[in-house]
Amino acid sequence: MIQPADGRPDGRPAAEFFLGCAVWAYRDWVGGFYPARSQARDFLRLYGDRFTAVEGNTTFYSVPGAEMVQRWRAEMPPAFQFCPKLPRDITHAGILETQIPQALAFIARMQPLETRLGPIFTQFPPGYGPEKMADLLTLLHAWPHDQVALAIEVRHPAWFQPGPATRLNQALQAHATGRVLLDTRAIYDGPDDPQSASPRKKPRLPLQPDLTAGFTLVRLITHPDPDRNTPYLQEWAERVADWLAQGIRVYFFVHCPEEGRSPATARDFHHRLETQCQAIGVNLPPLPWDGLAPPPDQLSLF
Repeated sequence: MIQPADGRPDGRPAAEFFLGCAVWAYRDWVGGFYPARSQARDFLRLYGDRFTAVEGNTTFYSVPGAEMVQRWRAEMPPAFQFCPKLPRDITHAGILETQIPQALAFIARMQPLETRLGPIFTQFPPGYGPEKMADLLTLLHAWPHDQVALAIEVRHPAWFQPGPATRLNQALQAHATGRVLLDTRAIYDGPDDPQSASPRKKPRLPLQPDLTAGFTLVRLITHPDPDRNTPYLQEWAERVADWLAQGIRVYFFVHCPEEGRSPATARDFHHRLETQCQAIGVNLPPLPWDGLAPPPDQLSLF
């Protein structure tokens, strides 16, 4: 059988699926996810050899300089996706309306990433509730949606009530804005607390897997015990496969209170998703990590 250039036998376009973790510069990955003796200057390139996206948590705390953004662009393949978080100085400084110029400046700083710039996502503080809807609308109106996609993560429990949830979804749909889907069930549906030593605990909120745009951004918070994650990984694999079949673009990020475990869990998810996609005839792009040669046996060096 003659295969197309992309290696798929039926020639159908690949689903738009991007997978990764919250960060790339994690030293405890050296010797496992990254080869032994890897240097910090190589972490981003090595990450891009394995995953297809990264959730840019670093930009929440500090806006990178222009030269740094250019380096990110130069080191990563054109299809790789950075999904930077809007800085906390914008989202956690009170009324959004006064922060619109800073938000636009941040977009301009990220624009040199070009094709590598995925959705920018905005994570609101727990105190930002539905009474701030008018303020949220100022951001949605001002955002240059034709230049870069926007995804919104809300954390006030009232947003998850039927009325506010409906109004939020309608507003996001009207502006082609995605709703970040945060799933923390794996770390809360059990007797233990895997976040006990974490300085930044994820909130316990209902999962509302609502689509409000042609893309979605999923943040799956996993348990350090792999067995505890199995039902959630499988559930998400089935859901994501269905979305991909509908032409939805999916950005999927795996977190864990013990971040050293995140890459392996993300890889596990990709393999589950492959099985689901094959069952319904969806062409899932291969995971770059699976195409890497295994590290050489150290004994062969002598």
